[in-house]
Amino acid sequence: MLRHFFGFRLRSVLAATALLSCGSLASAFFAREWKSGILWPEPPIVNPGPAGGAPADAIVLFDGKDLSQWNGGDQWLIEDGIATAHKTGLTSKQSFGDCQIHLEFASPAEVKGSSQGRGNSGVYIMGRYELQILDSYNNLTYFDGQCGAIYKQRPPMVNVCRGPGEWQTYDILFTAPRFNSDGSLKSPAYITALQNGVVIHNHLEILGTTAYTEPPRYSKHSEKEPLSIQFHGNPVRFRNIWIRENVHEVSGEQLGGSAVPPPVAETR
Repeated sequence: MLRHFFGFRLRSVLAATALLSCGSLASAFFAREWKSGILWPEPPIVNPGPAGGAPADAIVLFDGKDLSQWNGGDQWLIEDGIATAHKTGLTSKQSFGDCQIHLEFASPAEVKGSSQGRGNSGVYIMGRYELQILDSYNNLTYFDGQCGAIYKQRPPMVNVCRGPGEWQTYDILFTAPRFNSDGSLKSPAYITALQNGVVIHNHLEILGTTAYTEPPRYSKHSEKEPLSIQFHGNPVRFRNIWIRENVHEVSGEQLGGSAVPPPVAETR
């Protein structure tokens, strides 16, 4: 009888210990779910495309075949799926505002010149805000003019340039500036840029136009403007250029009432 009594007590203690040890799990199971009170739309499904290719909702500006999407494209040289800068710059026939841009570029494999005279080109978003292209591999120049710089405004956070002739990538998120009806600036442009998969600008405010001869400034322009690629006398090569429009954060509908508050922790 005594053995049975102590055995029962031992089992009771072990059971109580097990319940206590699972208390946090039980609390989590029976906890009241916090809800934001916002009805979110279902994110649309977009096929990301093959590795190295364009997403299904992208506008392909150069797929290796022709430059028919550009003014000036008939002057560039196209061979083996690669477009080489020649005679003039490119300006897209279509205009863009907020967007995501992808392009691949390579400076000439044979090194000629130095500083700004070596592998020079540039991506002009809205035709006026330049992200510099330059051969900045062991090539010293002014830092706000090297590859990855917002020209004459901000150097890249890091220099991640590959060697001459090697292919490099730009992935750009751009928020266009907004203007008031009187022409004054309502909100500036912002850029996030990755070069070769590495962040070189993180939601950087663009101060205005990126000119060589004058300080940056804003002047009112359309909500959408063409994209341009500069010809600066160097045979810089390009491939796989695409752009996605209307890159905005998702917004939801605030339901009636307030958000459901989180559960209050029990104290004992």
